[in-house]
Amino acid sequence: MGIATINPATGETLKTFEALTDEQLEAKVALAARTFEQYRPLPFTQKAQWWYKAADILEADRERFGQLMTLEMGKPLKAAIAEVQKCALVCRYYADNAPTFLADEIIETDASKSFIRYQPLGVILAVMPWNFPFWQVFRFAAPALMAGNVGLLKHASNVPQCALAIAEILHQAGFPEGAFQTLLIPANRIADLMADDRIRAATLTGSEAAGASLAAAAGKQIKKTVLELGGSDPYIVLESADLDMAVSTAVTARTINNGQSCIAAKRFIVAEAIADEFEQRLIEKFAALKVGDPMQLDTDIGPLATPDILSELDELVQENVQQGAKLRIGGQPLDRPGNYYPPTILTQIPPGASANEAEFFGPVALLFRVPNLDRAIEIANATPFGLGASAWTNDPQERDRLICEIEAGAVFINGMVKSDPRLPFGGIKRSGYGRELGCQGIREFVNIKTVWVK
Repeated sequence: MGIATINPATGETLKTFEALTDEQLEAKVALAARTFEQYRPLPFTQKAQWWYKAADILEADRERFGQLMTLEMGKPLKAAIAEVQKCALVCRYYADNAPTFLADEIIETDASKSFIRYQPLGVILAVMPWNFPFWQVFRFAAPALMAGNVGLLKHASNVPQCALAIAEILHQAGFPEGAFQTLLIPANRIADLMADDRIRAATLTGSEAAGASLAAAAGKQIKKTVLELGGSDPYIVLESADLDMAVSTAVTARTINNGQSCIAAKRFIVAEAIADEFEQRLIEKFAALKVGDPMQLDTDIGPLATPDILSELDELVQENVQQGAKLRIGGQPLDRPGNYYPPTILTQIPPGASANEAEFFGPVALLFRVPNLDRAIEIANATPFGLGASAWTNDPQERDRLICEIEAGAVFINGMVKSDPRLPFGGIKRSGYGRELGCQGIREFVNIKTVWVK
């Protein structure tokens, strides 16, 4: 894929970018390494001041930044503006809390004094996806830079203007140029970066294949990585649930970001006793969603980000229909310019169909009926992924079993899975490893140094 802005609502190529030359890339890596030596000793108060300023810039220009995201990857404008505001929240969260999260921890031992000190690692490479083009970057950058690291961003090639805008925001806020830089390069140059001794660690949010490639390159160099990869999140609705809330939340949980979210609910696992009503109400609500121009504030579903994503999603849907699944609504790309796919529901998915394990990256809901809680948990865990899970019940015993037995990095009871700066975020199994956000996130890219004094 070339580095370009291609409007997913029209297919029009709006702007193209040349990749950095080897000399330009070397200059940026060298600048990052030099900047780290001056940046790391800066007090928390100085770094926090710059993050507060970045938050102010984001909020003051949220409409423009939101429009830029919508232009490049197609999310509805109202969601894009909300994403900008969430970025301001994470900036302020780490500006407020980093001094506490990274304070020395006294440990009583046989020493006169022993403690843990958290110190930055150096230059961190962030390989980030297009689906939340601002949020994914800021939730890396805020903790990493508050910890004293510097960042290099290799963003997805279809959101180059977002990538450049983020770097400009931080520079306007006061950060030294070398503290955060955008690298306009193709993915095939990441491995060489990982072999550079000046880059100490990396984080990636993206596909399984991309994560495996980065982890392999990092492993050869014995470098720390954090991976946040795919998900096929279960959404369990049991008989004791508040059905009104479960259905209305299910619509948002499946169609957020046009269905292109790793933590979107994808597999709806519903108790047999309420399955007919849940299915019918979900169909009605899907049918009422407005698909259209993502720049319009009343649009619910915009285009998918690229033609390849559209074709891959449709191929999965058609494959599962051929394997025996029943199509209840949607199921064909819309006959119009752009990468539009309608809200779609598949039911009666047979064992062995690819929908049991594959990740559907778009507005497609998969419905499964279960006779009891045991079977619900069994289906929920029957996936190579383990990112998030949502479960709906008002039975305390069911709740406790769901929390304990679901294999996922997060379990939300009677609510939609979402990221929150205050809570750690990440997965298990093939959804990746490590954590972002919370106090755990800021400690991923630091040296946890043991100090013992006699």
